[in-house]
Amino acid sequence: MNNKQKNIQEIINHLKTSGFVYQNSEIYGGLINTWDYGPLAIQMLNEIKKYWIREFITREKNYQIDSKIIMNANVWKASGHLDNFSDYLIENKVNQKRYRADHIVKDLFPEINVEKTTFEELESIIKNKVKEYDGYKCDWTTIRPFNLMFKTQLGAIDNAASITYLRPETAQGIFVNFRNVTRTMRAKLPFGIGQIGKSFRNEITPRDFIFRTREFEQMELEYFCLENESEKFYKYWIQKCQEFIILLGLKKENIRIRPHEKEELSHYSKGTSDIEYLFPFGWGELLGIANRGNYDLSQHMKFSQESLEYLQEDGSKVVPYVIEPSIGLDRLLLALLIDSYEVEKLDKNDERIVLKLDFNVSPYQLAIFPLLKKLAPHAQKIYDELLKNTNFRLIYDETGSIGKRYRRQDAIGTPFAITIDFESLENNTVTIRNRDSMIQERININEITLYLNKFKK
Repeated sequence: MNNKQKNIQEIINHLKTSGFVYQNSEIYGGLINTWDYGPLAIQMLNEIKKYWIREFITREKNYQIDSKIIMNANVWKASGHLDNFSDYLIENKVNQKRYRADHIVKDLFPEINVEKTTFEELESIIKNKVKEYDGYKCDWTTIRPFNLMFKTQLGAIDNAASITYLRPETAQGIFVNFRNVTRTMRAKLPFGIGQIGKSFRNEITPRDFIFRTREFEQMELEYFCLENESEKFYKYWIQKCQEFIILLGLKKENIRIRPHEKEELSHYSKGTSDIEYLFPFGWGELLGIANRGNYDLSQHMKFSQESLEYLQEDGSKVVPYVIEPSIGLDRLLLALLIDSYEVEKLDKNDERIVLKLDFNVSPYQLAIFPLLKKLAPHAQKIYDELLKNTNFRLIYDETGSIGKRYRRQDAIGTPFAITIDFESLENNTVTIRNRDSMIQERININEITLYLNKFKK
């Protein structure tokens, strides 16, 4: 089944009912397009983060920090977010609902490249051509910019001096710590500083499940280098990012690299490329790699009046260029779940839902079943030994028929299941079942670890 054939609503329903994602504040009617992650998603997210740290920090000899969500408000003045971080908002006076103008045009006129369209052109298209939208007749207001940052108050006194913002990206926390990391770690160019953390954007119309939400998590790296090496490293990190998402299990045919055209680039960008994924609702940005030049460090030097220059061995000083691979963790999770989702016909009257997740990111890697409850003590002993002596993610289940237990694990992506039966007591063997092929074979209990180790990356 290719992604265009997959029903996104069916996938969402499956993820909600099986323990991946829950509606936020559900018992109070929920909060629009806000989702909580359940036990299964948390397991996956933890593993994705581990692999990012391994591939982007440890193997590349980079540094990881954890900057805070709330920062000095001057950070956002220097970065340009206070003045320029806006979407185009338009309101239908009939239903008094607000929409992103570019989303309306994308939905109704997919042949129009909104990235090349000015807000005046967007407004003209909507006012002249969109007479009905979202189930309502339309009477549109003019377009106005809407700043996406969440404003909050720091301290007990509510005045202008107490105003600050929740960060809309993790990158600025890295830039303002550039000098600290360089000094304390004695870092030499080229090197990177990365972090994993929450960011917040007050989206006008969050949509497409966890693809676009107001609270999201990023895995970002700022890679500092000399100007004459920036193009080389820009290409390197594009390739590295593509290899990373394939390592986690995404299919190559559902991925494409889209360089931004000149009209799309931020004023400071020397080049930006998105790695896009083919979601059931169309191609969407999964992650981005940008050559940000030395804009960010230069801006923070200007506003803070502090030097963020790098002292070279010959005594000269430079403001490094920055290559930024930025990955949205929520979108990556969604892509992995969609990519793995299959509905398989087993015979005329039977089918199964199976998540063919990679062994290394699946919520559980091995399920352990006693064939009958009287064999539970033996199965529990194997579970305890594996838990004590290995790092595999295990789940134990003794409820229901063995067939139903297999199906439950297929539906949440567990690659292997072992069953302890009466033969296990006689010859110290178990049956191990492969999720994808459903083939079963007998192996010695002492060989379980060796068997599973073959699938580690």
